[in-house]
Amino acid sequence: MAFYILKRVLLFIPTLLGITLITFVLMQALPGDPVTGMAGERASPETLARIRAELGQNRPLPLQYLGYLKLIASGELGRSYYTNRRISDDLLQKFPNTLRLALAAMLFASVFGIGMGVFSAVKSGTVWDRLITLVSVGGISIPVFWLGLALMLVFSFHLRWLPPSGMGDGSIAYLVLPAVTLGTFSLSYITRVTRSSMLETLSQPYIAAARAKGLTETAVLLKHALRNSLIPVVTLIGLDLGSYLNGAVLTETIFGWDGLGRYALDGIIKRDYPIIMGVVLFGAVVFVTMNVLVDISYRFLDPRVRITGGD
Repeated sequence: MAFYILKRVLLFIPTLLGITLITFVLMQALPGDPVTGMAGERASPETLARIRAELGQNRPLPLQYLGYLKLIASGELGRSYYTNRRISDDLLQKFPNTLRLALAAMLFASVFGIGMGVFSAVKSGTVWDRLITLVSVGGISIPVFWLGLALMLVFSFHLRWLPPSGMGDGSIAYLVLPAVTLGTFSLSYITRVTRSSMLETLSQPYIAAARAKGLTETAVLLKHALRNSLIPVVTLIGLDLGSYLNGAVLTETIFGWDGLGRYALDGIIKRDYPIIMGVVLFGAVVFVTMNVLVDISYRFLDPRVRITGGD
């Protein structure tokens, strides 16, 4: 196990280098000039040249990239062009907010998605099955920004049950609408994947054998069928959670949630290159970490799965 994790970490190093290179090249292709944005369009050429020299923008692109790699190697992610704050400090400040939102969204999506998927598989071919399928298709099809605004309109402005935006004092009430908005897409996919996997598992001979032994239907479904159906579901949950931890741009923007997604969007609008690079690198590390955790979880969900390389 330890050897497997070490191998994944070592393989991530060239991946990280590739990500930094691609991101750096794409940023240079973005329209607009961050120096002009900082100094204003009426700034003199001498002022623009001085700011470029201070930021290192006057050097050739290969030297700028090598300089950024040296900065990363020293444990730094640079400073914002506009606030002069350390990117690492901002990431550590924003990430707990994004983590809270992502966990709430995935908890909502996982509990209701798995429950609806199991119920749909058990009631396969019935009206309930068709109704859950219709709901899941709708959840996949509805745009996130439309769903967020619709929930805000109904529950905040008409019913006045929940606050429309912001984070407040950390109350759960402020978390409900953004978590439901963010998690609805995952809920729909989890429902469909759970239903499909459960139907396949329920058709296996060992399920018939378990029923023949006199086990209750609840024990057959939860202990035998559901556990052996969870691998594709856990994979989907892990990938979606890794994506949410990188920042949910639309959800955080709509609800005024102070997280990584909104932070990255501000950096993109302002052409604040250190912010963009920092968020991308941080997100890549989080995503790879989630993939490793999902791979490790396979061993506990299915004893037949073995992670090679250390066992």
